[in-house]
Amino acid sequence: MTQPKFAPISIEDEVRPTYHLGVARPWTKHRPGEFDPSSRDFEAGTGPDQGYLSLLARRFVSRVVLGEGEHIDDAIAGAIAVGMARAARFGRAPVARDLEYALSALGYLSTQTSDRVAQRAALTGGVAHDLWRRRGLVERFSMEMLSMTGEDAGTALFSQSNP
Repeated sequence: MTQPKFAPISIEDEVRPTYHLGVARPWTKHRPGEFDPSSRDFEAGTGPDQGYLSLLARRFVSRVVLGEGEHIDDAIAGAIAVGMARAARFGRAPVARDLEYALSALGYLSTQTSDRVAQRAALTGGVAHDLWRRRGLVERFSMEMLSMTGEDAGTALFSQSNP
């Protein structure tokens, strides 16, 4: 209902002009831990904390032991996905230990037998470029396995039936 013309209006009740906001500037990656979806560097898909694990992954690149025909991008993308699952298992943000756990469970931190490398290549081959393969890799880690040490989880992972 409108106010009658003869009723006084205090200054606080006067209609104020509106302020117009300017057009938003385009987003740019300017902090070191931010995940840039257009970047192909350790492409890991979407997620709020994957950019941080991608940053941490650079520390592990020199320690990764690859077999014949394996690619560093697949190893890192798979480890980031498993590390994110492990962090989510404990209800916290990912840390370097999650990435170390994943690389250890997948057998990338030590020299492996040719049979183990073949099993690992079947699990992680192409995960850097295929979200569904990456999700399939993470689904092979049960909740119990995510609570184990990396070596024990790797033993359990590779004792499962073939992918």
